[in-house]
Amino acid sequence: MGVRIGTGLSTEADGRFGASEAAAAARAALGGRPCDLALVFAAGGHLAAPEATLEGVYEALDPAQLAGCGAAGVIGEQREVEGGTAVAVWAAALDGGTATAFHADVEPLGDGAGVVRGLHDLAGAGGAVLLADPFSFPTDAVLRELSAAAPMLPLLGGLASARSPDADTPLFLGEEVHTTGAVGVRFDGVEMLPCVSQGAAPIGPELTITAAEGAVISELAGVPALEKLRETLEGLPKEDLRLVQGGLLMGIVIDGNKPDYRQGDFLVRGLVGADPDTGQVAVGTDVRPGQVVRLHARDAGSADRDLREELEARMVALGGRVPAGALLFSCNGRGAGMFGHAHHDAATLDHLLGGAPAAGFFAAGEIGPVGGEYFVHGFTATVAVFAG
Repeated sequence: MGVRIGTGLSTEADGRFGASEAAAAARAALGGRPCDLALVFAAGGHLAAPEATLEGVYEALDPAQLAGCGAAGVIGEQREVEGGTAVAVWAAALDGGTATAFHADVEPLGDGAGVVRGLHDLAGAGGAVLLADPFSFPTDAVLRELSAAAPMLPLLGGLASARSPDADTPLFLGEEVHTTGAVGVRFDGVEMLPCVSQGAAPIGPELTITAAEGAVISELAGVPALEKLRETLEGLPKEDLRLVQGGLLMGIVIDGNKPDYRQGDFLVRGLVGADPDTGQVAVGTDVRPGQVVRLHARDAGSADRDLREELEARMVALGGRVPAGALLFSCNGRGAGMFGHAHHDAATLDHLLGGAPAAGFFAAGEIGPVGGEYFVHGFTATVAVFAG
């Protein structure tokens, strides 16, 4: 039978009714099979009474497991609702596979220290989704630990991007609403392909870091870093210089064990500072000598091309089979603001994944792997593609 996925989206003002409507649409797409997992993304009025939203989902869908979060905007099939009241429901029948939902939180130890409790062991999983509160959960640190403990896992997700009228971040686990930490799902016996589209185009030559400490690069190719970057910019063609006007980024190779590097091999981070006196430049992540870097720039055209190429690669990996469905975590800086029109990422998924059902939300940071390690990204679309 294979994995079966259904989705629904509602903009009804009544939270319980809207959730029930979206969940009923998702249930209908499962073709009478029971729902093993529901993921719920809720925005606007739903955040004032999220318990009612969950009641509506359970009444219409009765999922065995449920997770989700509050969002600034939600995504359904071919449709993105970037503001206002809306709820998206993603439902899956896993055909013998399993989904285990969990809640993780930080337990204070005193002196400002804390330890993460409840994070599910992800070693050996078929894939995982993580939805985190950006204010109370140390997502970057947790992802570094997971990169060491469970590398090469399809781990995707996003940071919750909306707060309730009480200034809490709603996180959903079963019929409970949590306001701190993170919720997630471990998948077993399910084929899940990760797709990370950072939407930035590489420009100029590859350069090797020859001196660095922390996030500060002192030398590139044996030359003071700032001097080398200026030299690189001066040698760019006009079309690349035009891209740079939108902001200069640095791509850092994470997995150096390759003969050559393609666009998705670079972790893209901003250039956050430069010192003309020392020739040093600072980037938005720690680096080390020996790493290869390349300048990147981002615009709507490069973001569109990158997403298409990444999704096409996943279809090749599936041998042309239409996926069972997908989860989409898109930056809240994308959407109409980046592309000049609504529904870009949702419509692109629908077109390139053969109409496979997809849902998700606009995140305040997108989680996905690069080079076998896990990172929080910005202006990125991360996609979990599920084989049928």
